[in-house]
Amino acid sequence: MSVPSPSLSSPVSAAGSTPTQADLLDFVRRTAADTELIAALPLDPEGRTWVRLQGPGGSEAWLIGWPPGTGTGWHDHADSVGAFLTASGELKEYSLAARLPTDGWKTLELTEGVDRERRLPAGEGRAFGRHHVHEVLNESRDRHAISVHAYYPPLPRIRRYSRTGQVLRLEQVERPEDWQ
Repeated sequence: MSVPSPSLSSPVSAAGSTPTQADLLDFVRRTAADTELIAALPLDPEGRTWVRLQGPGGSEAWLIGWPPGTGTGWHDHADSVGAFLTASGELKEYSLAARLPTDGWKTLELTEGVDRERRLPAGEGRAFGRHHVHEVLNESRDRHAISVHAYYPPLPRIRRYSRTGQVLRLEQVERPEDWQ
């Protein structure tokens, strides 16, 4: 599936060609405002749809459609920083306000008070740093949501987790070839 890249200029930080979290957040804001691009995303009634976009400074960017009741499950983006914004509908993000070990563990007991919840209606988004563990959901029963995401460096891997109470368990490590 291919949707044209947004015809938006893509500024990068004054430091050079490496986009910052602020650059990525600016990019997803401007891209989400492109109503033609958002309307061009084919929506599936049952599964998420996505198309890759050209992000600023060599970043990886995606336009994602979320049918009612769909979500990502708990995951992180490894060594990439990122940003995402809801272009239409509403998403909810559950995240952990805790620095997790980056490698070498399979099961981790989380401390009390690390859970965060953020409601992201159309026009709302956020930037995040490396190893940010979260899950994103469209909790609507009857309405699609559409969002724009950007990551730098391009995603080297995504780690997927399961969670039972305060126990977080690493379940799978995906590489780009698994989702291209």
